[in-house]
Amino acid sequence: MDVSRIRALRGPNLWSSHTAIEAVVTCTPFECDIGRCDGFESRLRARFPELSTLHATGLAVTVPMAHVLEVAALDLQALAGCPVTFGRTTATPEPGVYQIVVEYSEEAVGRLALELAIALCQAAQHDQAFDLPQALAQLRELDEDVRLGPSTGAIVQAALARNIPYRRMTTGSMVSFGWGSKQRRIQAAEMDSTGAIAEAIAQDKQLTKKILAAAGVPVPQGREVATPEDAWAAACDIGLPVVLKPKSGNQGKGVSVNISSREQLLAAYAAAAEFDDDILVERYLPGNDFRLLVVGNKLVAAAHRDPANVVGDGQHSIEELVAKVNQDPRRGSGHATALTRIRFDDIALACLAAQGFKADTVPPKGQRVPLRHNANLSTGGCATDVTDSVHPEVAARAIAAAQMVGLDICGVDVVCSSILIPLEEQGGGVVEVNAAPGLRMHLTPSYGKGRAVGEAIIDCMFAEKETGRIPLVAVTGTNGKTTTVRLISHLLTQSGLRVGMTNTDGVYIAGQRIDTGDCSGPKSARNVLQHPDVDAAVLETARGGMLREGLAFDRCDVAVVTNVGSGDHLGLNYITTVEDLAVLKRVIVQNIATDGVAVLNAADPLVVAMARHCHGSVTFFAMDRQHPVMATHLAQGRRGVYVEGEHLVAAQGKAKHQVALSSIPVTHSGRIGFQVENVMAAVAAVWALGVDWDTIKLGLSGFVNDSDNALGRFNLFSYRGATVIADYGHNPDAIAALVQAVQSMPAKRRTVVISGAGDRRDEDIRQQTEILGNAFDQVLLYQDQCQRGRADGEVLALLRAGLAGATRTQSISEIQGEFLAIDRAMDSLGEGDLCLILVDQVEQALAHIAARIEQDKG
Repeated sequence: MDVSRIRALRGPNLWSSHTAIEAVVTCTPFECDIGRCDGFESRLRARFPELSTLHATGLAVTVPMAHVLEVAALDLQALAGCPVTFGRTTATPEPGVYQIVVEYSEEAVGRLALELAIALCQAAQHDQAFDLPQALAQLRELDEDVRLGPSTGAIVQAALARNIPYRRMTTGSMVSFGWGSKQRRIQAAEMDSTGAIAEAIAQDKQLTKKILAAAGVPVPQGREVATPEDAWAAACDIGLPVVLKPKSGNQGKGVSVNISSREQLLAAYAAAAEFDDDILVERYLPGNDFRLLVVGNKLVAAAHRDPANVVGDGQHSIEELVAKVNQDPRRGSGHATALTRIRFDDIALACLAAQGFKADTVPPKGQRVPLRHNANLSTGGCATDVTDSVHPEVAARAIAAAQMVGLDICGVDVVCSSILIPLEEQGGGVVEVNAAPGLRMHLTPSYGKGRAVGEAIIDCMFAEKETGRIPLVAVTGTNGKTTTVRLISHLLTQSGLRVGMTNTDGVYIAGQRIDTGDCSGPKSARNVLQHPDVDAAVLETARGGMLREGLAFDRCDVAVVTNVGSGDHLGLNYITTVEDLAVLKRVIVQNIATDGVAVLNAADPLVVAMARHCHGSVTFFAMDRQHPVMATHLAQGRRGVYVEGEHLVAAQGKAKHQVALSSIPVTHSGRIGFQVENVMAAVAAVWALGVDWDTIKLGLSGFVNDSDNALGRFNLFSYRGATVIADYGHNPDAIAALVQAVQSMPAKRRTVVISGAGDRRDEDIRQQTEILGNAFDQVLLYQDQCQRGRADGEVLALLRAGLAGATRTQSISEIQGEFLAIDRAMDSLGEGDLCLILVDQVEQALAHIAARIEQDKG
């Protein structure tokens, strides 16, 4: 068994809407049926008893090893605690070769699970050992390392519940919610609106106290000290007992409380100095430790915190009791679990010594033995929810503390006897204000009910019913994608939006190109959605990116499918038929929002069939209003865009909107059919987004088919009285559409310059010149700069073979180099001639043509 081409599908994809690991698995004839591998399944289940039932693949009656791999990788993740359920094994056209897909919740965990599944299968094949507990431990450990912590995870889950998309910006806890200009960001439990100054104030405990005291919030008396002697002097001035802690710090590190002697203070000073050079001495407030969580201007949760402790049973030593407590499955080593294991370290031993205990002391039954002076969960403390018991004035003091410091999310530490009465009445106070507070104690308290703090944070970041989404249009198809994307972007720009656009020419933000090359994949789409200056996104969504990585978004508002043709990379990645291609391209239709719209070509049966996979509504477009699909759709009162006489018409029920084709320059008054179809698709898309018709008409009249608006898409030039057309047509369907367009244009003599992309099937390359040979008098062949896997001359030979039965072509030439071929063709042009140049290096070729024209003028 050989496993190759392992890749992560990070968005909705050909197989499902789940993130998944996809791999190609090649099996030997014996491995295509594990029933032929004597004793394999019994050995497999001996090593992995929890393995799910194995099933035959597709129409076959046998179970291939590839399916075992899929099931094992899925089950290993599930048993390790990862919430995954989707898997699939599909036979490819190649004998013994399968594609497997395994859902993952974290990419690194999914990849490791596949590696472990391979090792499991090999161990069962060769009757070798496989350590299942160790494998599961590896997966759990990795999952804990890479997955979001409980605080950030709770916020993300709250966002998903409100249909707000998210994206992890780093491997840590920085997360972006929403898209474009509507996005917000967090770092753990800290919002993007929290200022650096507010965070700096919270870090400076002495400054925090001054600000709070000025606002009337009770705080303990104290001051900053520079030396142990100064600390003792401060303690004497304040009055023992005192608290000593680093001026800047978190999670209770270096904090010592209830210090009542010089010896204790000196030891505490040394402990605090390990974390900061600046030390604070404060009056010790007796009472209980409470954490109050403020989000925005509301108190959303409160917890009573107890320090790490054990309760004597009269039989076990304190050290043994700690070990016993740490066996609680809720306790872990980090922040990913509800509780943290108690640390039995020097600090714990010092705390015991202050009570007259040692590690081997056996405390009486029922005696509670504290192991820390602070109650932080990170040191093994536990929490009891007291949200419903907080006195309104205590809540008001906590909110005032957060607002005085300037924190949007704030953990306010209060020490008092009871949370039920005002602080001033009991001598309590606010001892600390924390930025980016941990949420564990409120989400899953040791005792009491958890609070919806993630929801509170999301509600603070996004107004009711806001989802952080911007209008998103995805466009796919065989031909016309780029022009349609540019048209939609142009129309949305006319409506006042800053548009982010991706296509095969680059990435554009508000009309400025920020990246070049073929940018029709998910990486470029994600870059647009992450850009803060984007109010709407129009994304060309090519087949390659969907196969490689899936979609860059979870759902779109409008999905446009222009057509599905046979020349679009058939034969690659096991997409061997146009039906296969249609299944792939309908991925964007399957992932439309429930209130979204699919814009589909009514004249293309493969595209029409996508309508039943749409969760939203459908708008059909077609030249012919009487086409059966269009006529039926309109009769049902649904939206359609078509041509009637000299007008483009958008209709729904009795309502009609008309635009004269003569006012749409890109269509040349309706003479260029494929451009009319592109316009219809674009109009349907912006209609779905609510763009008004005056804006649509104005936008269409201002979209000129030049190299600025539609690079390499039927760009027209005049040269020596001849018409020169440059286009990036690169498959038989595009060539046929171009021929149909130029035949409506008068010409004395017709010349075409063409090459062919090597990553097409032989028949697709030949078919291009078969079409051209019946429409052009002169054909000039040249070789693309990149042959895409073909040998030199191979593509040219196929193109020449396609001209063997030409009925019109009289002259065939082979030129070495694209620009030389362009020059040869233009040199031969005379008054009234027409030349179609099918460009490869689009920008350079257009610049070369423009330079020739300017030179001729000079």
